[in-house]
Amino acid sequence: MANHKAAVNFEKLLSDESKDFKTIQILDAAGQVTQPELMPNLSDDQLVELMQQMVWSRVLDQRATALNRQGRLGFYAPTAGQEASQLASNFAMTKDDFLFPGYRDVPQLVQHGLPLSQAFLWSRGHIDGNKYPESLKAMPPQIIIGAQYIQAMGVAVGMKKRQSANAVYVYTGDGGTSQGDFYEGLNFAGAFKAPAIFVVQNNGFAISVPREKQTAAVTLAQKGVAAGIPAIQVDGMDPLAVYEVMKEARAFTTAGNGPVLIETLTYRYGPHTLSGDDPTRYRTKETDDIWLKRDPLVRMRRFLTDKGLWSQDQEDQLIEQVKTDIKAAINEADAAPKQKVTDFLNVTFEDQPQNIKEQIAEYSAKESN
Repeated sequence: MANHKAAVNFEKLLSDESKDFKTIQILDAAGQVTQPELMPNLSDDQLVELMQQMVWSRVLDQRATALNRQGRLGFYAPTAGQEASQLASNFAMTKDDFLFPGYRDVPQLVQHGLPLSQAFLWSRGHIDGNKYPESLKAMPPQIIIGAQYIQAMGVAVGMKKRQSANAVYVYTGDGGTSQGDFYEGLNFAGAFKAPAIFVVQNNGFAISVPREKQTAAVTLAQKGVAAGIPAIQVDGMDPLAVYEVMKEARAFTTAGNGPVLIETLTYRYGPHTLSGDDPTRYRTKETDDIWLKRDPLVRMRRFLTDKGLWSQDQEDQLIEQVKTDIKAAINEADAAPKQKVTDFLNVTFEDQPQNIKEQIAEYSAKESN
């Protein structure tokens, strides 16, 4: 790795004369390395582990979709196509870094330490799906678009005050950049040089609204300029490029240089959510086909196969194991206690007002009969 050079010079991006939003790519759609000097310093075992996580995520997406159709899961936002954007970025972080996911970012949350059964409970709206131990440095997936940026900024400022050596990282989609919370989070974090990495997963559509209808900005990365935040755009279907940019962003922000904004160019193969969205109404087959040829699993599979690190048998065995694990997790979720009205009332307020106390007493009497 003697010839390795940084994919991004964040210090240079901070200067007025250097606002370069060229898309960073290392691995092309054919699985060929286009810029060997940018190759991340990952061992063979780490490369395989990253591929395993992406395959796991693709299988999870398929099984979660089936479980939703069976009525065994509630809310679900498909993730197929975004494995590199999600898992390769998460792969560059540590368990002590604090994760703020959006509702599509359950894969990162599980890889960060949340039991899959608990993620399934969250999908069902079960209160136990939101009960995290203090050891898990994460918040539950945010449903309000862009609101996690404000939360992440707050924790990042707290980390700076405590002189923490870790970072906060947060995800939103292209639609999230149209929300006021997005700008407020960036601006405040920039002003206080908070150790935050803001990831914008640009999958082209905010539900059915194309990115070009959401903003006149040429890129979403450039939205960091007004906040004085270095920003970069990366091929979000390229796991090696996403990992390398995220790793360098983490090194930059934990060194006390302030936040970073990363725009990943990616695509969701499925609907926005499984709650009635029909992507065929606003996306063409031609567009889908273009992005299918850029599939992050396909290019990583070709890359690892050429290196003698991956095989179809290896992948098939992994898929079967993942299916077994998912079955066990959904069965565990099925075994969770059924919820009662008093369960919700008891966790609504830390200090319960009189009207809530009265409702708890009323429903406790009903539930005991």
